[in-house]
Amino acid sequence: MRVKNLLRAGAASFAFAPFAMPAFATESSGPETAAAEVLAYAPADADQAPAGGGDIVVTARRRSENVQSVPIAVSVVDAGRLEAQGTFNISRLTQIQPTLQFYTQNPRNTFINIRGIGAPFGLTNDGFEQGVGIYIDDVYYNRIASATLDFVDVQQIETLRGPQGTLYGKNTTAGAINITTTPPSFDFGGKAEVTLGNLNFKQGKATITGPLSDTLAARISASTTSRRGTIFNVATNTYIQSIDNIGVRGALLWKPKSDLSVTLSGDWNLQDPICCALPFYSYGKTQRAVNRQLPALLSYFPGYPRADYPLPNVDPFDRLTDVDAQLAARNEHGGLSAKALWDLDESNTITSITAWRYWDWGPANDRDYTGLPVYTKVNNPTKQNQYTQELRWNHKGSGYDFVIGLFGFHQSIRTSGIQQTGSAASKWLLNPTNALSNNPNVANNLVAVNDIRLDNTSAALFGKLNWDVTDALVISPGIRVNYDRKKGLYNSTVTGNASDGTRQVVSPVPGSPYYSDPWITQLRGIQASQFFEPTFSAWNLSYDLNVRYKITPDINVYATYARSFKTGGINLNGVPADANGVPIASVFTIKPEKVDHFEAGFKTQFWDRKATFNVTGFWTEIKDFQASVSNGQLGTVRGYLANAEKVRSRGIEADLSLRPSDRFSTYANVAYTDATFEKFCDAPPPPELSGGSSTGIVVTGKCTYTGTIGAPGTPGAVSPPFVDISGSPLPGVSKWAAAWGAEFNLPTPIFGEEGQAYFGYDASYRSSWSSNPSPSIYTNVPGYSLHNFRVGFRTDRFDIFGWVRNAFDQDYAELLLAGTGGNTGLIAGQIGDPRTFGGTIKATF
Repeated sequence: MRVKNLLRAGAASFAFAPFAMPAFATESSGPETAAAEVLAYAPADADQAPAGGGDIVVTARRRSENVQSVPIAVSVVDAGRLEAQGTFNISRLTQIQPTLQFYTQNPRNTFINIRGIGAPFGLTNDGFEQGVGIYIDDVYYNRIASATLDFVDVQQIETLRGPQGTLYGKNTTAGAINITTTPPSFDFGGKAEVTLGNLNFKQGKATITGPLSDTLAARISASTTSRRGTIFNVATNTYIQSIDNIGVRGALLWKPKSDLSVTLSGDWNLQDPICCALPFYSYGKTQRAVNRQLPALLSYFPGYPRADYPLPNVDPFDRLTDVDAQLAARNEHGGLSAKALWDLDESNTITSITAWRYWDWGPANDRDYTGLPVYTKVNNPTKQNQYTQELRWNHKGSGYDFVIGLFGFHQSIRTSGIQQTGSAASKWLLNPTNALSNNPNVANNLVAVNDIRLDNTSAALFGKLNWDVTDALVISPGIRVNYDRKKGLYNSTVTGNASDGTRQVVSPVPGSPYYSDPWITQLRGIQASQFFEPTFSAWNLSYDLNVRYKITPDINVYATYARSFKTGGINLNGVPADANGVPIASVFTIKPEKVDHFEAGFKTQFWDRKATFNVTGFWTEIKDFQASVSNGQLGTVRGYLANAEKVRSRGIEADLSLRPSDRFSTYANVAYTDATFEKFCDAPPPPELSGGSSTGIVVTGKCTYTGTIGAPGTPGAVSPPFVDISGSPLPGVSKWAAAWGAEFNLPTPIFGEEGQAYFGYDASYRSSWSSNPSPSIYTNVPGYSLHNFRVGFRTDRFDIFGWVRNAFDQDYAELLLAGTGGNTGLIAGQIGDPRTFGGTIKATF
């Protein structure tokens, strides 16, 4: 085995491996790392692993080199650590990657940030791009939802920090997550794994690989995971937020000659849990009238739907909810890809990656977060197809090497949504002083059918040069020319009936004879028909420059500057309208983000390479940052995407790993991130400043108005049309985040088997963070730490261990948000997992 031979030669002992605690956050190259091969192997027999003196070897820049030599920060985690810590999907990756943030209400409402930037917080919209790219075997996944699958036969995961795109794939401004699966082998083998735990947790994984002929090898892997939900729904007597996943991945490797290989891959994945709803977390006063805030609204429904109503819980960590609408989160996705590598000669290689992927999303939601029939349906089922083609030419010359590539992408999204109100909508959504609010038929069965379409095409030419100026100095410039075009459609048609028992009025379709009826005027405040067809197209230029200088063989310093962009977008969730209900065209499109990124750091190994210490400092400024906004200044209240003038993310990251002997290893990683809105003067008001009247307010400019507003949380007060949050923190990012751990092992024969008994500990911490587009006193998530333990016995053929995660049963929230259906003061929360425990058996043959 090539990798094992490298280890025996002392070439890779620094890597984390399944059977040894590693250097966790090793550093690697930036954009180049998408194709990096980390040659790391974890021997089951401790005698095979040297205590020090090894390197991780990567081919990131199409040449084998020490990962410590390449001049950009990236964290590399291999399969062993993922399995040992129970990291079976991207959401759990955040516990071992301090600068990675992952938030999800359901697979479609999911976003990933790195260093606080990447995606607008809290608003789903098909018409914008992610700032963090997800790649699996070099194939770009445009929607985060299609990458929430369980990891199937993963070899390693690399988290690249900072702008990417001058060497491969789609352009990204915040970073990339590059996942590499294990390729087919011409040596027959396989592995199987079974895990059982509390909450009826069951997980099984299996892989088999081997030759089909002298030139053809195959690999097939399968994974299934299920778990009872963590939230009990008292309305339906069922647990929700469950896990129910299955995935299959297969690959064929054809190698007709030594200089040519073609890999055909396919996968299918299905997630079909009882999910998703956020339970009641707290109540915070807004500026709505008292009779329109949560306590009063709940009092209007005594004994309904249960005698003990209005709330199922006071403490959110009772893990109770009472949502009454149907719940579903069926997430099916899969695809095919073909990757060809052709070595023309010793200096030139051609790579081609062709891929098709699909995504089929079938949700059912309860977005009033109560047991009342306010909203009975808020569902946006979506179907997506995407096609990508990438070509790369790699050349190695004397004292230099370069790559030149082409990337093409096309995506088609079709969303057929529905929003329907129920019998409680009149009282909940209309002003209680209006007589209409007392008639449940007025807003009952108001139905908006949404037709949302997007055709998204992009193409790029990119290149990267590595110039060895001297043996110690390497300069690496890169460039990318990108074209993007988006064409969308948003058509929301409101239908239904309103009746007081004596007359019936057709609901508010523009042009209907009842469109100006007083009832209809009220209903348009709940849901109004809207139609528009936005388009966007633009050319962009990106470039970067990396410089690395080797002070000694074990000390490298580097610096990077990158000028990048995130392509513009279009709003496809509805937009503000004027007084006549006409959509305002100026907000159809979202301007591209313009990014200036600076980074510098050093990478060191010492103590005979038993220790590694790396430090990175970064400073990123983004103009026209794509953010969630509201639109009081435009005469209505509706969330959409627009541009904040400027944001900044700066900080420092430090990674330390020690392996003084074969028996013990430890690591610690810490990140400080200061991510703020440098200038955002027309941000949406937070809940405590929302819901009041606009009496006396006159908007005089984009960021100015006259009039007096009430103090935060003053019912009945005047609310501002917008707020200036310049200098405030970006949502979703903690100032401090850390991960640390250790493992101790002891050679121990058991039942005649020579192996190791081991004990491992891993922990993570993040400080408090804002969970609202504009900072709010009600949605600041408290900081928390999580602690995990495992103990087991392993040989070269099997591994048996017990584990406990969140061992101290820490109560924590993953996400807080203000409830829909008006500014009632209801705050809902995504509650983190309680303590879980179980056991795992793995076998290799």
